Amino acid sequence: MMTPAGPALWLTRLGAPAMVLAGLLLTISAAQRLGAGVLETGDSVLVIYNSRVEDSKAVATHYAAARHVPESQIIGLDLPTGDSMTRDEYVNRLQHPLAARLAESKLWIAGDRGPGLPSLIGSKIRYAALCYGVPFRVANDPTLKEPAMEKISAELRLSGCSVDGQLCLLPWGDKAPWIGFVPNAFYGVTNTRYMHPTNGLLLVTRLDGPSAKIASRLVDKAMEAETNGLWGRAYFDSRGLTNGPYILGDEWIKMTSRVARQLGFETVLDEKEEVWGPAFPMSHIAFYIGWYSQDAWGPFLQPTVEFMPGAFAYHLHSFSAQYLRDPSTRWVGPLLAKGATITMGCIDEPYLALTPEIPAFFGRLVFFGNTFGEAAYACQEVLSWQTVAIGDPLYRPFFKKTTELEQELTQRGSPLAAWSNLMEANQNIAAGADRSTVLRFLQKSANRHSPILQEKAAEIYLEQKRFNLAIETYEDVVKKADSPGQKLRAMHVLGDLRATYGPDQKAFEVFQNILKDFPDYAGKALVYQKLIPVARRLGKKEEEQRLTKELAALTGK
Repeated sequence: MMTPAGPALWLTRLGAPAMVLAGLLLTISAAQRLGAGVLETGDSVLVIYNSRVEDSKAVATHYAAARHVPESQIIGLDLPTGDSMTRDEYVNRLQHPLAARLAESKLWIAGDRGPGLPSLIGSKIRYAALCYGVPFRVANDPTLKEPAMEKISAELRLSGCSVDGQLCLLPWGDKAPWIGFVPNAFYGVTNTRYMHPTNGLLLVTRLDGPSAKIASRLVDKAMEAETNGLWGRAYFDSRGLTNGPYILGDEWIKMTSRVARQLGFETVLDEKEEVWGPAFPMSHIAFYIGWYSQDAWGPFLQPTVEFMPGAFAYHLHSFSAQYLRDPSTRWVGPLLAKGATITMGCIDEPYLALTPEIPAFFGRLVFFGNTFGEAAYACQEVLSWQTVAIGDPLYRPFFKKTTELEQELTQRGSPLAAWSNLMEANQNIAAGADRSTVLRFLQKSANRHSPILQEKAAEIYLEQKRFNLAIETYEDVVKKADSPGQKLRAMHVLGDLRATYGPDQKAFEVFQNILKDFPDYAGKALVYQKLIPVARRLGKKEEEQRLTKELAALTGK
């Protein structure tokens, strides 16, 4: 179970970069989203694989080819083949050999700059990508002694950490401490060029997951999103907490949802204690951020999860990355197996306040247009701890302006262009625009017949209590949706509207079609519960009896 914090850090944690960032994002027009700058290439990445694992080299080769990484920056090391390594193995088989290779190839220029400074005066790289097969855990060494360690509280007096969390301190060489965590000098930084090995930080992420194939595809999906944009819906599953030691996690999630809504994403926020169940219809997932269950659950257990290319998925849990190569245990492995492109997690108890600060991550990735590697390290208050970031470190989905992407997609005739229109509509709603004005905008769009825009129009009609128009528009969405999740969601709303406003026969047909079109739907019991009263009102006694028996067989009641 996640512990609130070691030394009561949760009391003040929310007051720093997240609050400042949220205030900035909620007052600046979403149309002014930052981005641009220099698009980095494979020249800035070091690719590390385990020479004892054939698939590890295959992932490295695939990534290097996709990102055009120079051959001299692809390094194989003789590492343990399991998930864990000892501290001695880390130092003697990873840290020291890697530092030597970097010096030999002149990728790093070492130099003693005195106490308190990294032993590095030049670097041609900023990032390191650890490939499938490289261990992700350094085991705790209870025999290790370091100066002043007795000043560290007992629960934090550990040397065990993620490989990534320690390797990011490689520029410090043997000066980097092990016991406890290291405060991250780059936490909340906005000048990302400062995040550089010569300043003491190597941006380490990993290309990993339940299989080498999944790990390899992370860069493919990242580059697809860089080309076409990261579009879709943003889902936030909070716990509805209003006080207590765990409120920090809820505040992070709710704050991030407010920022997502302001920036124009179609945003869904749940504030109930339980996580979403398997019947909840999710579609076009660009972002999923939630908590708190030990293992993947609900919609993420379905055979297909509708992650968009480039999607970020994150579940806040103490051990979310404990078995990151297992497709069915904890969260990181299952999310990657179902199609997420980037994620983060913890390999051991981090304490709540020392997990990634999600509002800061989201703002830097989306609003400031940072790379995944930059955003992942700007949101961590401590290093040499339990976090891993999985995905292409160069991935930068919001480098291009939305208007630029829309023009490119429109010229190519891509249906994705409708998402840009939806974002603009949502931005105007967030700014307080009249709903009728937003409707006119949607109706004038060249993409007005897209089910993406039609669903938004239907929601506005419903909000305005224009029920006939809402029904007609939802019917169009059901006919046109190429997303099973969107179709199912629209059918539920349409069925409820027909059951309320008639005719009952239409409601009966909609609910029957849900059962027919989605035979494996986890929410079939709910559909039966809606369908039986409609059958009764229509006088369909035989149908009512049949449906009642089927519901009893389904639920065992």
